[in-house]
Amino acid sequence: MSTNADVIVVGAGLSGLVATHELVKAGKRVVVVEQENESNLGGQAFWSLGGLFLVDSPEQRHLGIKDSHELAMQDWLGSAGFDREREDHWGRQWAEAYVDFAAGEKRSYLYELGLKVMPNVGWAERGSGLANGHGNSVPRFHIAWGTGPEVVRVFREPVLRGVADGLVTFEYRHQVDELIVENGAAVGVRGTVLEPSSEERGVQSSRNPVGDFELRAGAVIVTSGGIGANQELVRQNWPEDRMGPMPQNMICGVPAHVDGRMLGITESAGGNIVNRDRMWHYTEGIKNWDPIWPNHGIRIIPGPSSLWLDATGKRMPIPAFPGFDSLGTLEQIARSGHDYTWFILTQAIIEKEFALSGSEQNPDMTGKDLKLLLQRVKKGATGPVEAFKEHGEDFVVRNNLRDLVDGMNAIAPGPQLDYEQVEREVVARDRELDNAYTKDMQIMSIRNARNFLPDKVTRVAKLHKLQDPKAGPMIAVRLNLLTRKTLGGLETNLDSQVMRPDGTPFEGLYAAGEVAGFGGGGVHGYNALEGTFLGGCIFSGRAAGRALGRSS
Repeated sequence: MSTNADVIVVGAGLSGLVATHELVKAGKRVVVVEQENESNLGGQAFWSLGGLFLVDSPEQRHLGIKDSHELAMQDWLGSAGFDREREDHWGRQWAEAYVDFAAGEKRSYLYELGLKVMPNVGWAERGSGLANGHGNSVPRFHIAWGTGPEVVRVFREPVLRGVADGLVTFEYRHQVDELIVENGAAVGVRGTVLEPSSEERGVQSSRNPVGDFELRAGAVIVTSGGIGANQELVRQNWPEDRMGPMPQNMICGVPAHVDGRMLGITESAGGNIVNRDRMWHYTEGIKNWDPIWPNHGIRIIPGPSSLWLDATGKRMPIPAFPGFDSLGTLEQIARSGHDYTWFILTQAIIEKEFALSGSEQNPDMTGKDLKLLLQRVKKGATGPVEAFKEHGEDFVVRNNLRDLVDGMNAIAPGPQLDYEQVEREVVARDRELDNAYTKDMQIMSIRNARNFLPDKVTRVAKLHKLQDPKAGPMIAVRLNLLTRKTLGGLETNLDSQVMRPDGTPFEGLYAAGEVAGFGGGGVHGYNALEGTFLGGCIFSGRAAGRALGRSS
């Protein structure tokens, strides 16, 4: 089967939609090839909280946050830790360009498409404790009003107008197995037509073949996502020398179709993969009591107050505080020889500090329901959090510490906790609250967080002792490790053109989004600042679409 398209886009996730949107604006004809059905249009972005990294935004300035391009670049480089001359060559350039974008036209670009962000700004990845180290020096996490589905919508709608105008064709249930390369240039794709699927979004679909296909065009953009649902690939790429052995059990934060197939296919065609050992996984995962995809996990987005214990009941070391250093904490857990940890908290903490990542877990923001949103400032946790507390297998709720530890032991997959050990940790932490000053750095960080008025009002609980019955009941949460993002990938230049292993551009072949390490094969380096994944899909997809839109 041939086509008269100018460009083939492989993958109908966010970066694919953005690239297609830009191509439509340039009057190009596009075929979008997607192995899932139409229900999955928008890919992983649909399931996201809609977090966007913006620098010196009006929302920040209104809250008294003094941010700048220079501070954001300091934070990015301190987190990225670029140290590979060859593999970080383009990643460094993408980092500089992306921070320019986040501090410049990113907000207006999205607002012109109809996307609005909430007035409150979150403080994600608060860091490892040094000004020039990992972490955000200031709050920069802007949540889209409408969360991930809204981010998808503002690109989906103009693309669908392109369908109506005859510029865009979607080929669903088309699984690419090969890139067609002729005379050194990518000129199309071949693959398998899969049997029709009526599964709802995110539900695992069949891979039963019903035919073959071949499509040709002037260029191909690969926007197929990462490897988060392919635990075999995660294990194959796991940086054991840097992070310790890969934990035996990890739950899955992405649908099963996030399989990484196109990485190997593109590499076989001659594209270069860099930084394949860099990845981003979460440490605060809980098993979804109402799962959509296999091994479905949800991430708790915690405030800073929960007491974090390892599998043996010992307090996690600095800077392993909730919400501070995801990968640093992951390394601590991996090297411990266990694959889970514990939060100990109170009802007062869960009501104010527990948010759940994902559009489906935040119906107020996703549905743009102001009345429901205002319930967050009232007493009580959100409905989804309370549902997990009631139904989730990782939650234990008791009226006192001894009963709580007994409940933790009943669900512990590893060592049984010693009550006296856990009690020592809880009592030692609580003693630090008797004065307005302390040597406990987590207590310091909580007081620091409450100096930021939005955190004080909506996000960080008033300091209290964990065994204070007025703050109860006591709650323990078993935290699982959660696979999520690929930080390395196909090496690309600033036009999102794939590079060959010899450093030359691959004619006709482009890549964007997670499959390209969100740009350059590793724009984040070793570590991320959060709110940068959707933005990376947007920025790299835009670059690919605009580059090919300029071509004759």
